[in-house]
Amino acid sequence: MTEGTTATDGADTLTRLEQEGDIAADYLEGLLDIADLDGDIDMDVEGDRAAVSIISDSTSRDLQKLVGRDGEVLEALQELTRLAVHRETGDRSRLMLDIAGFRARKREELAELGARAAEEAKGSGEPVKLNPMTPFERKVVHDAVAAAGLRSESEGEEPQRCVVVLPV
Repeated sequence: MTEGTTATDGADTLTRLEQEGDIAADYLEGLLDIADLDGDIDMDVEGDRAAVSIISDSTSRDLQKLVGRDGEVLEALQELTRLAVHRETGDRSRLMLDIAGFRARKREELAELGARAAEEAKGSGEPVKLNPMTPFERKVVHDAVAAAGLRSESEGEEPQRCVVVLPV
C-alpha cells in the first residue's frame, strides 16, 4: 500500500470498480438485446479501471458490427457505456470496453509498433514520429517505448495527435 492508503481504501475502490462493471454489463446486455446480437459479457478489474468485454462463441461476424471500421463504433460504445455508468453513480468512469478481442489484438500490434519505433530511434539517433492515434493507442505505444528504455511524447491536437519516439 502507498503512504496514506489503507486496505479499506483499496477494498472500496475494488467495490466501486466492480459496481461500474455491473452497471456497464447491464447497459450492454440491453444494447445487445435491442440489436438482436448474441454475445456474453465478461467483467474484470484491470489496474485502476473496470474492464468489460463482449465475447461470442459463434463464428458469426455479428459483433464486428459493434467494432466498426478501425474500432470507431467500439470507441463510441465505450463512451456511451461510460455515460451510463456516470448517470448511475455520479462519478466519471474510466471503464475500458473490448468487443470480440479487438482491443486485445490492437494492444499487441501497438506494442510491437512501439518497440520497432524505439529500435529505429536508437539506430538512427533521430526522433521517430508515428501516425495519429487515439488516446488508448498512444498509451500502449508510450508504455512499449518506455519498456524499451526510451522516452516518447505526444504532440499535435486531437484527432491528429501522435507519438514521437525520442532517441537516447
